[in-house]
Amino acid sequence: MDGGESTRPTPGEMGHPDQALSISQKKWGKVLAPGDPESKLFLQGPQRRLSELWQAFRMFFEYIQGFRRLHFVGPCVTVFGSARFPETSPHYQLARDVGGAIARAGFTVMTGGGPGIMEGANRGAREAGGRSIGCNILLPKEQAPNPYLDDFIDFEYFSIRKTMLIKYSYAFFVLPGGLGTLDELFEITTLVQTGKVKDFPVVLMGVSFWQPLIDFMRETLLAEGTIDRLDIDRLVITDDIDFAVREVTRVGMNRFGLSYGPRIRRAWWLGE
Repeated sequence: MDGGESTRPTPGEMGHPDQALSISQKKWGKVLAPGDPESKLFLQGPQRRLSELWQAFRMFFEYIQGFRRLHFVGPCVTVFGSARFPETSPHYQLARDVGGAIARAGFTVMTGGGPGIMEGANRGAREAGGRSIGCNILLPKEQAPNPYLDDFIDFEYFSIRKTMLIKYSYAFFVLPGGLGTLDELFEITTLVQTGKVKDFPVVLMGVSFWQPLIDFMRETLLAEGTIDRLDIDRLVITDDIDFAVREVTRVGMNRFGLSYGPRIRRAWWLGE
């Protein structure tokens, strides 16, 4: 790539296929440690053809598992937020109140299934008599599913998990969080901006926490022309849970035709 002499190994240098794989990994600077998961192997540059084919099948079956398990969860609202807040945190209590309000409005509460904000939202839904679903991610330091889930699925691949959190939801509540929460926030807003999904409501709960981000988007991104004003105006930033849930319910019924009618029936001949 630098225009100099090629560093590609010759057939004589490559020798055994295992040796070729080692040379490829070293060339890309991405060498795995023993015991690393296959999802990490997937991102380590070119692999042997059969290895990449096997990874593709693994991803396919993880998608299918998610589709079949979540097909009947009903209209969902996904709650994003940090896993690091303890039960004593006011952010945890906010998530608990949000989860309860969403459940009372008739939606299934879906989260990443872990602790912190996710646990608070699932707990609130459970306490309100609603349905509580989690899409848990398998991590080296294992993130155990929280105890307030009616059902959960473990995912190895972040991208597949994120797809499930988006696919079955009609609105998204984003509570205080870190890098993962920001990734989820900007993923859904990018999908809305580019027309890949409909204009689902995105609610930022906690004005004091999110206002600096909104200011940055307005004063820097908008001023530099990298986003449009509509990209900011789509975001609902509030501390009022009841207002946010009413808005989500209104949009769900008026824009997407949701109702309080019967749920989809399972088809036994599809193994559901």
